[in-house]
Amino acid sequence: MLAATEPYRVRTRSTRSRGCLALNASYEPLTLIPCQRAIRLIVDQKAEIVEADDTRVIRSAGVTLPWPSVIRLVRYVNVPRRYRRRVTNTFLFGRDERTCQYCGRHESELRVREFLTRDHVIPQSRGGDNSWTNCVTACSTCNNRKADQTPEEAGMTLLRKPTEPHHVLLVWAVRRLTPLQRKYIRMFYGEDVLRALENF
Repeated sequence: MLAATEPYRVRTRSTRSRGCLALNASYEPLTLIPCQRAIRLIVDQKAEIVEADDTRVIRSAGVTLPWPSVIRLVRYVNVPRRYRRRVTNTFLFGRDERTCQYCGRHESELRVREFLTRDHVIPQSRGGDNSWTNCVTACSTCNNRKADQTPEEAGMTLLRKPTEPHHVLLVWAVRRLTPLQRKYIRMFYGEDVLRALENF
């Protein structure tokens, strides 16, 4: 372990920096952090290396460490089971796998002048809110057809009931995970969550 006051240098075979997956003391995946931050936590003995990229190293005056790919915090950090993130189109479209929740077409199947939109199941003009349970991804054609109606009134059926996604899906919705990091998502949250992440 590096001493907290010992200077260190990062030497890599590539100038491109990848994030490091931070695990709680319980091995629960928390988030991706910059590698420089991971190194600082290791140097300060607040975290330990769980998995490393042995093609890259960290050097100090007398110590060489592998580049951290996954670290684990030494002390448990209490975090909410769900992050109450506001609904954004990026996360919404990711949750719904970029698929219209009415006609079932993926974004790649839309015609030239069609595009994905946010639809409020219960229209806002009729008291519907902008929550995860009232918002779905809809192609522009279906959204225009539904207009200011409920799905039942418009004769349309939702593919699935909208729910608030697990906080892991929100945290990593637009992140890139390495195969090594994905292993810990699978171990802690299961194959379904990992598959959903990979579809974002």
